[in-house]
Amino acid sequence: MNDGASGEGVSGGMDAARDAGGWMGELPVALVATSADGTVVRWEQAARELLGYEPQEVLGRHIATLLHPGPGRSLGRSLWEAAATGRGVMGTVTAWHRDGHPMELEVWACPTAGRHSGNTVLVFAADAHGARRIRGSSAVWDGLFSRSPVGIAIFDTRLRFLQVNPALQAMNGVPESAHLGRRLADVLPQTNTADMESAMRRVLVTGEPVLDLRRTGRTPADPRRDRVWSCCFVRLEDGRGNPIGVTASLIDITEEQEAQTEAVAGRRRLALLSEASVRVGTTLELERTAQELADIAVPDLADVVTVDVLDVLASGTDPGVGLVGGSALRRLGKSPLSGSAVADVLAPLGRTLSFPAGAPYTQALAERQPFLIGRLDSAAVAPAARHSVKPEQILGMGVHSFMMAPLIARGTVLGLATFYRTSPVGPFDAEDVALGSDLAARAAVCIDNARLYHREHDTAVVLQRSMLPQHITPPPGIEVAHRYLPASDVNEIGGDWYDVVPLAGAKAALLIGDVMGHGISAAAVMGRLSSSVRALARLDLSPVELFKQLEATLADLAEPMLATFLYAVCDPATGLCRIARAGHPPPAVVTPDGTARILQLPPGAPLGIGGIDFATTDVTLEPGSLLVLYTDGLVESRGSDIDERLTELVHLLTRPGRQLTHLCDTLVTHLVPASADDDIALLIARIGTESRH
Repeated sequence: MNDGASGEGVSGGMDAARDAGGWMGELPVALVATSADGTVVRWEQAARELLGYEPQEVLGRHIATLLHPGPGRSLGRSLWEAAATGRGVMGTVTAWHRDGHPMELEVWACPTAGRHSGNTVLVFAADAHGARRIRGSSAVWDGLFSRSPVGIAIFDTRLRFLQVNPALQAMNGVPESAHLGRRLADVLPQTNTADMESAMRRVLVTGEPVLDLRRTGRTPADPRRDRVWSCCFVRLEDGRGNPIGVTASLIDITEEQEAQTEAVAGRRRLALLSEASVRVGTTLELERTAQELADIAVPDLADVVTVDVLDVLASGTDPGVGLVGGSALRRLGKSPLSGSAVADVLAPLGRTLSFPAGAPYTQALAERQPFLIGRLDSAAVAPAARHSVKPEQILGMGVHSFMMAPLIARGTVLGLATFYRTSPVGPFDAEDVALGSDLAARAAVCIDNARLYHREHDTAVVLQRSMLPQHITPPPGIEVAHRYLPASDVNEIGGDWYDVVPLAGAKAALLIGDVMGHGISAAAVMGRLSSSVRALARLDLSPVELFKQLEATLADLAEPMLATFLYAVCDPATGLCRIARAGHPPPAVVTPDGTARILQLPPGAPLGIGGIDFATTDVTLEPGSLLVLYTDGLVESRGSDIDERLTELVHLLTRPGRQLTHLCDTLVTHLVPASADDDIALLIARIGTESRH
C-alpha cells in the first residue's frame, strides 16, 4: 500500500464499526489493502485468521492469485478493476485457504487516495455465509420495522428515542424527527411515561423483558380520547452482552380494553341484579324493602343512597296513578345510616319531605324518568338550590355525581331512589343509570306487593272481624270468654271463627272452625260457613247431619276449599256434651278442682274432602267444668313439637277458680309469639254454673 496512514484510518474505521454494535461487528471482517496495480500491500491480523496466510506469504503478490481459478478469479479481477476506476463494488468470490480448501468470501472494494502514486484499493472480506445471514437478518428487520403495524421504537441507555417506525409515528401523531433524541415525557406528556421509563430501566439492569405493560392516556393522534396500548420492552445488547439500549413494541388495545371493561361492568351489573333478587323483598314490609334497596346499592353502585316512598303510600292510602303539583315523600331507606358526612346531612328515616312542583324530585316522579347530573357543580345545582340548601351542602362535601330513579310498578308511581357518588371512580354514566333503574324497578315491584298485601290484609281483617259474632249471649248455666287474634302483618289473615248458638231446651252449640287458606277468599268462605252453621244449628240437627250439610256448602264453591271444624252441643243442666270434630284440634277439659286434660275424640277429616263418615262422642262434665276450644294457631309453632305445645296448654289450664277472661289472656300471652304465623281463635265455656259477671 502506498499510504500507511490510509490503512490506519481504515483500520480505525473498522474498529469503530465493531464498537458501534452494528451487524458488521458480528462478522469476522478482514482488511486487505492493495496498490493501484493490484499488489497486496497490507494484510491485517483478521485476514490471517480468515485465510490462514502470514503477511510475508502474501505481501507483494497480486490480489487475484489468492482467488480460486475460473469464475472466482475472473470475478475478483473485475471487482478490483471496477474499484480501481473509482467505484465501490461488492460481490462474492471463492478464495484459497492456506490449507488448500476453497472458501467463499463476501468482498467489498473501494478506492482511496494514495499519498504517492495513483489509487489504492481497500478490500474488505468476510465469510460469505455469515454475511448473507447477517444481511438477510438486517433486511428482515428493516422490512419488519418499516412495514409492521406494531409500533416499534429503539431507545438508547439514557432512554432517548433513537428510531421509531411509521406505525408508532401514526399512533403518537408525532413525526420521527420530533422523537429522536428526546425522552418519552417530552414527546407524550399526557401518558403514564414514568411507569414506562421505570420498566425500561429494569430491563436495562436485569435483562428480563417486560410484557404487556399498559400505556394509557392521550396522544396528539387522538387528543380528545383516552387510549390504551400494550407495551413490551426488550434489552438490546452488543456482541459481548453489554446493554446498548431498549426496543419497545406497542399495540393499541383500546377497543379490546373497552370491550373487556364493558364485559366486566356487565358481569358486575348482572351480579348486583342477581343479588338484589335475593336480598330485596325478603318480607312484605315497606320499610324493610326500602332499606334493602338502599343497602344493596352501596358501595357497588353509589356511596350514599336514599329511598323515599310517597307519603300517602306509607300511610296506607292508594297512591293513585298520577301526581299533580308538589309531592310529599317519606324516607323509608337510607344507606349508610350514619358515619358519612353526606348521609348525616340528609333527612333521617321516617322523615316526611315536601317538594314543590318545580323541584327535581317532583319532576322525576311526574315524568317517570331517571334524572341524572353526571358532573355535579355549582351551575348544575343552581336550579335545585332555589328550593333547598341541601344541594350546595352535598356539593361542598364531595358529591360529584347524582342520579334519581323513580319507583314504578304496574303503572303506579310509588316513590324514588336517589344515588350519590363521592368516591373518585368517575361520574354516573348511562350504564349506571340503567343499573339504578333496574334495581329501582325490582324494588318497586316488591314495595307494590307489600302495598297490595297490606291492603288485602287489612280488608281481610275487616271482613273477618265483621263476620265474627259481635255479641255472644249464652243461655243460663253457660259462661263463655273468647279471643280472636289475626296473623301478624307479615302473615296473611286466615279463616278462623268461633260462635255460640242458643238452642231449644236451654242448650247451646259451641263451635269453632278454621278455613284452610289465607286472605280475603278464606275470610269470605269463613263467613259463609258461619252463617250456614247458625241456620243449621237452629234446626236441631245432629253434629253428623250438620257436617254433611256444611260439606255440601263447600261443594257449591267455584274453587275447592277445606275447613276444620269442631261442634259441641252442651246441656248445662245435665253437663252432657255431644261433640264431633272434622280434622280440628281436640278440645281440652278442666274440672272444677283444676285438673286439665285433652279429650280423646275421633279426629275425623276436614270438611270439603267428601265421602267421609263422622262420629259423635258424648261427654258428661262436672258442674263448673271448662270446655276449651281453639284453632291450631294457638298450639302450632314453627320449630316446636305439637305434643309439647299441647302439654304446655294443659299445664297453663291447671289452675282452678280463675276468671275466664284472665284464663284467655294467660293462654294467649304464654303460647302466642310476638309475630303469630296464623290466626288464633279461642273459646272457653264454663258448663253447669250460673254466669259470673
